Amino acid sequence: MGERINYYDIVKGHARVGSGNQEFFEATKKEALSLLHKELDKLEQAAPSVKRPDLVKHFKGFTQLYSRFLEEAGPSVEWEKIEKLPEDAVKDYNTLQTPTTDLAHDMLNKLVVVKLNGGLGTSMGCHGPKSVINVRNDLTFLDLTVQQIEHLNKTYKVNVPLVLMNSFNTDDDTQKIVRKYKNLKVQIHTFNQSCFPRINRDSLMPIANSPDVQANLEAWYPPGHGDFYQSFANSGLLAQFIKEGRQYCFLSNIDNLGATVDLNILDLLLNSPTEKGNHEFVMEVTEKTKADVKGGTLMQYENKLTLLEIAQVPKEHVDEFKSIKKFKYFNTNNLWVKLDAIDRVLKQGVLDMEVIVNNKHLDNGLNIIQLETAVGAAMKIFDGGIGINVPRSRFLPVKKTSDLLLVMSNLYNLKNGSLTMSSLRMFPTTPLIKLGDENFAKVKEFLGRFSNIPDLIELDHLTVSGDVTFGRGVILKGTVIIIANHGERIDIPPGANLENKIITGNLRILNH
Repeated sequence: MGERINYYDIVKGHARVGSGNQEFFEATKKEALSLLHKELDKLEQAAPSVKRPDLVKHFKGFTQLYSRFLEEAGPSVEWEKIEKLPEDAVKDYNTLQTPTTDLAHDMLNKLVVVKLNGGLGTSMGCHGPKSVINVRNDLTFLDLTVQQIEHLNKTYKVNVPLVLMNSFNTDDDTQKIVRKYKNLKVQIHTFNQSCFPRINRDSLMPIANSPDVQANLEAWYPPGHGDFYQSFANSGLLAQFIKEGRQYCFLSNIDNLGATVDLNILDLLLNSPTEKGNHEFVMEVTEKTKADVKGGTLMQYENKLTLLEIAQVPKEHVDEFKSIKKFKYFNTNNLWVKLDAIDRVLKQGVLDMEVIVNNKHLDNGLNIIQLETAVGAAMKIFDGGIGINVPRSRFLPVKKTSDLLLVMSNLYNLKNGSLTMSSLRMFPTTPLIKLGDENFAKVKEFLGRFSNIPDLIELDHLTVSGDVTFGRGVILKGTVIIIANHGERIDIPPGANLENKIITGNLRILNH
């Protein structure tokens, strides 16, 4: 046996190698690509003929991504080339006009709403799509989204379609759930994003030994939301909507409860053309807080407004990336994109987004990598791309149970599927909440620790750690820290009013 080659080290490390060895690395990359084609051919041949056309489409997209991965080495940004954002790169939301109802009717008929629905609820201890987790009054993310669109359609007498981009992980469950909305005034379309093979970190070859995805889920993955553009076109929906005269899609994560259709932004897109025409791409950004330092941000790079993700940043500049001084904004992943521009970019074959290498360790001990892309990274490819600095209320994601606590509480009022902050709260900022992973990370256990959700109207900061439970009618104000020592328990009694309190040790309230 010859010496085992670790292709990953060669590919991702070749930038640091002397030019004398360049030919060796080029040859190695060619060999990796040639071997990949053979492996994918084997999987293709083993697939039933009815499934082969889809597999061919997926593998074509995967091969393009893989080729780009082989070409890239290390961080994809030369730090010195980052320029200061031009004055007009980010518009202030408060400068936008509000359209009249008649105008709104015409504009909404040119809109499609897309929700990214490929994620599972596993990180919060739930089975199935994340979009079916109950977030408020027994309503799920999907229920709230459908309510929002139905209200919009009824109010303005329009027919804005809702499109869900599912993954092979979420599609079956979503299809079953979508049926219950059939009598509502919402036209719902679904399509699936691509299904790509996970690759072994050492050999850079697929770990799948069969094309049957469901029989071997660990060997396959949905490749991030950057896959939206190609999969949307492949589904036929892009062409259909353009034919119907629709002009823009509003795209956001389904777990961002602040991402509602905004008429002021739509008005800017449709009725405020630039010298070069309409803005083809708008990214909603908001001002960074200490909680957002890892989020993608905007930069001016090679004369283009571009998304900068932490994965692209050279290690020595990560602190600078996280600083609020140099990079003021972060990407909410609420995007508005012109439909005919998506069509043009795909037909020209210029959709070049940075490859995100996601390293994972499987339960069977294998180290694998997933090659992914981010939907916002396409910004630089479109004409007239701008950022809009939107209020923080448009970014209300639910990633953890600490976020769930906020959206379930009296901080927000729910009306027609939309959450708005209560007028009783004195500050527009949300409280900072930290809940211990051991006892609060999973939704079921989290819910079991609250007899009902506390009053958070005047809360600034809450830290809870250990075995802690809350009785009914608890009020939390200012900064509250509750830490139960290991092996001990704290029960916050019903009706307790805690303001600027630190509680540690144990506290049991016994019924007499």
